[in-house]
Amino acid sequence: MALMVGVDGLEKEEEIERTKSEGKELTKEEKQRLRKEKKQQKKNKEKKDEKASQGTEKLKKPPTSATPPTQPLTQATTQKAVPAPAPVSVPASDASAPTDKPVKSKAELKAERRARQEAERASKQGKKGETGQQAATSKSKAPPSELQPVVKRLPEYIQADNPDVLKKLAKKLERQQIPLRSDYGYKVSLFSHLHQYSRKAPLTQQLSIPSTVIHPAVVRLGLQYSQGIVAGSNARSVALLHAFKQVIRDYTTPPNEELSRDLVNKLKPYISFLNQCRPLSASMGNAIKYIKKEISNIPSQCKEEEAKDKLLSCIDEFIKEKIDLAAVAIARFSIEKISDGDVILVYGYSSLVIHILCEALTSNRKFRVIVVDSRPRMEGRETLRRLVQQGISCTYVLISAVSYILPEVSKVFLGAHALLANGYVMSRVGTSQIALVAKAFNVPVLVCCEIYKFCERVQTDSFVSNELDDPDDLIVTRKGVTQLGDWQSLTSLGLLNLVYDVTPPDFVDLVITELGMIPCTSVPVVLRVKNVDQ
Repeated sequence: MALMVGVDGLEKEEEIERTKSEGKELTKEEKQRLRKEKKQQKKNKEKKDEKASQGTEKLKKPPTSATPPTQPLTQATTQKAVPAPAPVSVPASDASAPTDKPVKSKAELKAERRARQEAERASKQGKKGETGQQAATSKSKAPPSELQPVVKRLPEYIQADNPDVLKKLAKKLERQQIPLRSDYGYKVSLFSHLHQYSRKAPLTQQLSIPSTVIHPAVVRLGLQYSQGIVAGSNARSVALLHAFKQVIRDYTTPPNEELSRDLVNKLKPYISFLNQCRPLSASMGNAIKYIKKEISNIPSQCKEEEAKDKLLSCIDEFIKEKIDLAAVAIARFSIEKISDGDVILVYGYSSLVIHILCEALTSNRKFRVIVVDSRPRMEGRETLRRLVQQGISCTYVLISAVSYILPEVSKVFLGAHALLANGYVMSRVGTSQIALVAKAFNVPVLVCCEIYKFCERVQTDSFVSNELDDPDDLIVTRKGVTQLGDWQSLTSLGLLNLVYDVTPPDFVDLVITELGMIPCTSVPVVLRVKNVDQ
């Protein structure tokens, strides 16, 4: 009998260890089952509570039943522990002494289940946060994917060879009731991405004046731009501001609209029309940004007449401070660089350079001027006429003779269309050639430019962003004979009439602005200060 009792005790201990080991495996299965049940718990929590209560009742029944042999008891408890939740498996392993540990109540089981669910939810959120951080780092470490949308941000006027961009532009102009100006003639393949227009077919011919949405002052200005009547950065900017002043005077706010919003929307088709007549210059773009900023700063409670007077005074102040007074300050700085007996070389036509030379003459400086000109615009003739009228001694040469005339030059004064953020100077085509030759002869090159012409664009060549003028301007008629008259019929011939070029900062010794004399490398600093002031 003692042997039988010993054998029975060993069998019981083996069964207890077996159930404990089985209980460890069951917890993994129960976790998987709990994950599946979490979705069902959101839909119906009551059903799950009923199932849990049924599971506890089933586990309570085996201990109270008659005492069969130990082996079937353990098998029954292990079989019924599979559908039960995790906390129920604890008393099942202690089947040998069911009355030692009290059975947990329904509230305690629910509390344990809730704590387990919250722990799993927190772990899942931690895993999601780690995956989100990994995705963010992977995006930050992938610059090639970020470089692709930059191509789409290019301005429309330098994507003339992209049919998708042309379709979008046509739809935009159609919404604004503005005709699309068609390109003219054969374009050199290197500049096929730029628009090329003809003066013989201005955009105003396609407008129906009575039904057009464009203000007459803007229509007149666009025609003057396309025909080359108004040329030069300062002249174009001043004419634009005066046209917008007339638009503001004639503007009336519609009912249920605010002036600060409706007027900006009113100017958008006007700007698109002017851009179709001739691409906007950098100075015009800065002037338009200034006007839009002043319009958006008008408070909503401000009366219409008071707001219009404020805008008109802001435009007059911009012209006075940024152009007129800036020219006076630049002239005062430039006169310090002009000495008696100097031979000054100028190129093309620049209203600012002409103003500087006239002020130097009134300051009793004795100097001589060499005016360099180039085809096809021949703008140097207007410079020559104005300087001679002031009594300044001048010499007139073409750009092909620059290398012969530079040995006697002491200083080179140049105007600028725009000053780019990387220090490059954008000006009339031929400027970089003169700066290059002057550098070879060790002649200082001084660029005179107002601050409002400083541009945040970066450019290192004259191919990507430029302007193509009418190719027919290159046709010359001499003694009744017109050369290249039928150039369009020749498929192997293309006429290229570039407007601007880009001069590297290595060829420029000094930039004279209303803030003082600075090197080209200080342009980003001036741009940063200007943005802070605005």
